[in-house]
Amino acid sequence: MHELVRRGRFRSILEIGTSTGHSTIWLAWAAAKTGGKVTTIEIDPDRHAAALRNFTQAGVDAFIDAKLGDAHDLVRRLPGPFDFVFNDADKEWYLNYFTDLDPKIAVGGCFTAHNTLRTYAREVRDFLDQVRARPNYRTRIEQGSGEGISVSCKTGR
Repeated sequence: MHELVRRGRFRSILEIGTSTGHSTIWLAWAAAKTGGKVTTIEIDPDRHAAALRNFTQAGVDAFIDAKLGDAHDLVRRLPGPFDFVFNDADKEWYLNYFTDLDPKIAVGGCFTAHNTLRTYAREVRDFLDQVRARPNYRTRIEQGSGEGISVSCKTGR
């Protein structure tokens, strides 16, 4: 994820599903190099608090806007545009997140989703089928994480 953000020079980054902030820290390190900022959403107060401590400890808290709340609602209200989205939250909501964010993703921007090689998850398959069917997105699966990360980048068409 760090390399995708860095190479793409993405600056407006959204992460859905902070957990304790491991991925967020990597995204923030990349954002520090691109002049960007990461907005991240976590619903669990304990994980959110742990993430805040981890951000401070890693020295990247200045590059992160950490929101505590329900991403189902917050994603719809965030203004965008975003040029990079990392979705690592509830798998059954992947398609909803994508649908809500599609108009807010800049041309050239990417929507990424974790755990997309989990072929047993019908919701993940439905999400991939929908995003692959869109003519204005190019989608590939990166296998480096073992669980797979889909990378869907928006084209100008």
